[in-house]
Amino acid sequence: MHGMKYDLEKYHRRSIRIRGYDYSQGGMYFVTICTRDRESLFGEVVDGDVRLNKFGHIVREEWEISAVIRREIELDAFVVMPNHVHGIVIITVGNVGATGRSPLRSGPPKRSLGALVGGFKSAVTKRINDLRGTPGILVWQRNYYEHVIREDESLNRIRQYILDNPARWAYDRENPAATHPEMENAWLRGGTVDRAERL
Repeated sequence: MHGMKYDLEKYHRRSIRIRGYDYSQGGMYFVTICTRDRESLFGEVVDGDVRLNKFGHIVREEWEISAVIRREIELDAFVVMPNHVHGIVIITVGNVGATGRSPLRSGPPKRSLGALVGGFKSAVTKRINDLRGTPGILVWQRNYYEHVIREDESLNRIRQYILDNPARWAYDRENPAATHPEMENAWLRGGTVDRAERL
């Protein structure tokens, strides 16, 4: 895939999960999770810095807790933006046989990327709704976006993108007031990243 251009518009809005890929195996994953209707629920960006509100602090705390309660993962770069989060997840222990599901159990396999994201979203939703007295209200959109990171070059580029995300908020595709959203995600062009937006 070296030299290939990443067509964000083509791949950002529809699911192209990697067919046959086991998302419970060891590896590095770049995850983006957005709020429902892209609502700026977690704070604001002021002069290139994210100022989290009480809901944003809950998001950050629950992300960090994920690595404590899930021994199979490590967390790398992470940022909470007003209406989405970006994070790098490293699954350190392959979950052999996790792709099979019991007919009595729905949802993603245990110890998979999907299980991590689902648990995180659920915990954040419960805490935010408890705090604001809105039981049953959705916080997150149904889908999340994931990329399998294959090379150190891509890993370093994505880390830098996450760190720079607040300063690039004016160009962010998730920002309803973005001035030039087509410039966002240029960091992927020419790199090796397997793309899989999950619905």
